[in-house]
Amino acid sequence: MNDASAPRPTEQMARAALAGRLAPSTRPLGKATETAARCRPRRVPVDCGDLPFLIRRDGTWVYRGSPINRKELVCLFASVLKRDDDGSFLLETPAERGRIEVEDAPFVAVELDFTGEGRQQVLSFRTNVDEVVTAGPDHPIRVSHDIITCDPTPYVLVRRGAAHFHVEARISRAVYYELVALGVPEFVGCRRMLGVWSSGVFFPLGELPTGND
Repeated sequence: MNDASAPRPTEQMARAALAGRLAPSTRPLGKATETAARCRPRRVPVDCGDLPFLIRRDGTWVYRGSPINRKELVCLFASVLKRDDDGSFLLETPAERGRIEVEDAPFVAVELDFTGEGRQQVLSFRTNVDEVVTAGPDHPIRVSHDIITCDPTPYVLVRRGAAHFHVEARISRAVYYELVALGVPEFVGCRRMLGVWSSGVFFPLGELPTGND
């Protein structure tokens, strides 16, 4: 089954996401309408339970076992992706919400752009859904290590979620190598680390061996 023949719930959710994104800017509200809107109780989205979506580790979105090949539809769903306070991933529009499965991080950072150098350096990442994130205090870089192989997997925070669960992009291997090439040594506490500066913040990538310049 291709995504052109996807069942109606997918299309309905896409339309709801689109309406939620465009409505505020396409219909200016008068003062009386704005006041009424503020006083009106916030509508609670209908909980649809588990939705048949999967985001693979490589960033591919899958619906009922079939990849969604239309990038504009993937970007639309990505714009309403959130995390709940239990860590689950949600697609949430003003009308409905539902949980989806994510193998790793929902996004992949596929491109790196940088300006400046040293402490004035600014690093910007483009994700596979064309969202640009600038690393800094609000969008930190972190590196996770496999407990068995110790292989590093870097991430950058895309948007904050509920509690301490956030929506991140896994930094692709090619982009990670670019980060390492930009790395400089700095002390973090008593440990000498290789890392990168962005927006005035130093982000460690890994510890340097003793005596390594």
